[in-house]
Amino acid sequence: MKLTTGVLHELKVPAEGPAHLAGRSTTHVAAKWLSDHHPTKEAGHPTDAKELAHEDLREFVEELATAQELLWANGTRAILVVLQAMDAAGKDGTIKHVMSGVNPQGCHVQAFKQPSAEELHHDFLWRATKALPEHGEITIFNRSYYEDVLVTRVHPELLERTGERPPHKDESKFWRHRYDDINAFEHHLHRSGTRLVKVFLHLSRDEQKRRFLDRLNDPSKEWKFSAADLAERAHWDDYQVAYEEALSATSTSWAPWYVVPADHKYTLRALVGGLIVHTIDQLDLHAPTVSDDDHAAFAAARTSLLDES
Repeated sequence: MKLTTGVLHELKVPAEGPAHLAGRSTTHVAAKWLSDHHPTKEAGHPTDAKELAHEDLREFVEELATAQELLWANGTRAILVVLQAMDAAGKDGTIKHVMSGVNPQGCHVQAFKQPSAEELHHDFLWRATKALPEHGEITIFNRSYYEDVLVTRVHPELLERTGERPPHKDESKFWRHRYDDINAFEHHLHRSGTRLVKVFLHLSRDEQKRRFLDRLNDPSKEWKFSAADLAERAHWDDYQVAYEEALSATSTSWAPWYVVPADHKYTLRALVGGLIVHTIDQLDLHAPTVSDDDHAAFAAARTSLLDES
């Protein structure tokens, strides 16, 4: 199954256009996307949206496993998935469920936390460059180099660690240059055979609150909560402004942003799976061909094996 053109259009931030996060739903997609061909559990009882989304995710997971094998065998392209979101939006769970069927040998996850001392002595894209996928592989960035136009935008004092604090007179120019650097970096990746799937997990403030309380009220989930999460929540409005500007400035024809509603995890996971499958399908990859010489060698090998006593 595939995501429809209508869904892709609704989720995509137009190139050089506004992300318009405030006007986007955090709960649903207006365009029809759930498959209606799945069998119901009981005859005469329609399957609800949650169940349909789970079925769609299972299909996307199977298709992704097949697509990854072809990506690996072809060895000429790579996929970089960039996940950005507010805390508790579901990045870890999305990675776990969507990538559950792929071969770990060809899939890597890179989490970007606070930069190390070594990383602070390089440009802000350096640590991401080190973690890029090889051709034939899929790499998922759990947060990414976009932290350097998001967290540092909300907390510009962090830039003092590198001596890059933006000038007060023309702060907008500093961030515009960083957006330009990101666009050039991603354009280079695209031309070099790496396709990007950039997804913003669009979570509502109310749902974040509910998930934080869920963690605090469940002893088995308490470890997931950090006091820093609550401190960052106090900057919610600032982050929305930072995300709006960053997504609007860096959604391009070669690396568009997709804004996926994240209040319902079943919707989020199925849509992210569909976006990755869609991106690989657009590569139109084919399995490697076997030469006549190889066929002859394989025939000789087959004969040798059959002749063994």
